[in-house]
Amino acid sequence: MSLAMALPLHISSSSSSSPDQPLSNKRIAFTTPLTYATRLARLLKLQRSIPLHCPTILIQPSLQTKASLAFYLQTSHLQPFSAIAFTSRNGIAAFSESLSQTPTPPLPETGPTFTISALGKDADLLDRSFISKLCKNPTRIRVLVPPIATPISLAELLGAGAGRQILCPCPLVVDLEEPPVIPEFLQALRSGGWIPVRVPAYETRWAGPRCGEALWKEEVVDAVVFTSTAEVEGLLKSLREMGFGWGEVMERWPGMVVAAHGPVTAAGAERLGVGVDVMSRRFGSFDGVVEALAAKWGRERPDSD
Repeated sequence: MSLAMALPLHISSSSSSSPDQPLSNKRIAFTTPLTYATRLARLLKLQRSIPLHCPTILIQPSLQTKASLAFYLQTSHLQPFSAIAFTSRNGIAAFSESLSQTPTPPLPETGPTFTISALGKDADLLDRSFISKLCKNPTRIRVLVPPIATPISLAELLGAGAGRQILCPCPLVVDLEEPPVIPEFLQALRSGGWIPVRVPAYETRWAGPRCGEALWKEEVVDAVVFTSTAEVEGLLKSLREMGFGWGEVMERWPGMVVAAHGPVTAAGAERLGVGVDVMSRRFGSFDGVVEALAAKWGRERPDSD
């Protein structure tokens, strides 16, 4: 099966600089897939940096994932569940698209409270439109968002499952090793007494052996931002195809800052041998990683005292 190469997002950026913005004119690469790239690029451009989009993974539906979601959106198949747990924006988008294809909301109007949950800014997608497609009776739906945007925090917030079933729309990982975050989340749910049912909602697929070329061809890279462990693996896999390792990357740009979007991504990068210099503490949205880079470079400026 042939795999199309990921096309980086075309980004224009102003060349003007501002002494009050630590990211001004910094060339910042990011490996985020297209589904998230516009949001992160916009935040970087607001800080007058130069975004370099180098996607290393593809996020896309497949016939298999569409069929899997459609199966569980039949009323008879959804009714036994007490909750749905979303661990990504892509999962919500895929689920919402599948809901749009159902002739009527699949969840009955009467019954016990039904919980839907998501992380950070992803929960913005669980709006009235989403709920109306899920159930005609919005008062039956409860939305949960953990204060810390990690799957483990979500499992803790969901509390005791007491043997109830919870539907978990997750990625189907192709051509990459699945990071431990989803298996650990499902295990945390089991430990809390839930019966998690994993459904493949979309594919996370390697962007191909040439996906690292866009980064490697850059003359200057001040920072690289990873927003998931899969992105790190995708880049490393491409570099190996080109005959390089992470050591050569750091030799090429010895001052390059490696930034991770939250502790899950940071731990995944370290596990794969990529040292992380900056980690966002506020990782419910991409604002946190941009702020972390600004804080680091702001501290390093000669006049920062």
